[in-house]
Amino acid sequence: MKNLYLIRHAKSDWSDDSKSDFDRALNKRGKKAILTMAKALKAKKVMPDIILSSSAKRAKLTASGLAKKIGYKGKIKYIDALYMADTETLLGYIRNINDKYDNLFVVVHNPETTELSNMMTDDYIDNVPTLGIVALKLSIDHWKMLTFRKAKLKFFIYPKMFK
Repeated sequence: MKNLYLIRHAKSDWSDDSKSDFDRALNKRGKKAILTMAKALKAKKVMPDIILSSSAKRAKLTASGLAKKIGYKGKIKYIDALYMADTETLLGYIRNINDKYDNLFVVVHNPETTELSNMMTDDYIDNVPTLGIVALKLSIDHWKMLTFRKAKLKFFIYPKMFK
């Protein structure tokens, strides 16, 4: 049994037009959302075994912020190819995770977070908002066995649910 958590990065800062999309950090609302979502994950007793993240600044800050607030001490792998990756690329990285890890966080962008979640389960999600978390339960023993429409939606949460 494997658990996949698809996480869209927190709200990014658009105040500095000179920064590239890749280099945008988080705004105040995004930073606050990390605290909110970390509390929600702790309440659900969710702890990853490993975290994969886009290497874009806002994704890195989201991954490291969540990790710190939930008490995760493991490794975060920052991967350039996950920045604006298509779903096939995301699937490739997920399928290559070592089977010793049962609980995987993948911190990426949209539309790929929404697209992949909708490909994995029959539960349709119109849009995964910033710092939305889609938790999927997979009836597989090996990540390489990951296929479409085989996941069960455990939960779908996002910051505005906790206001």
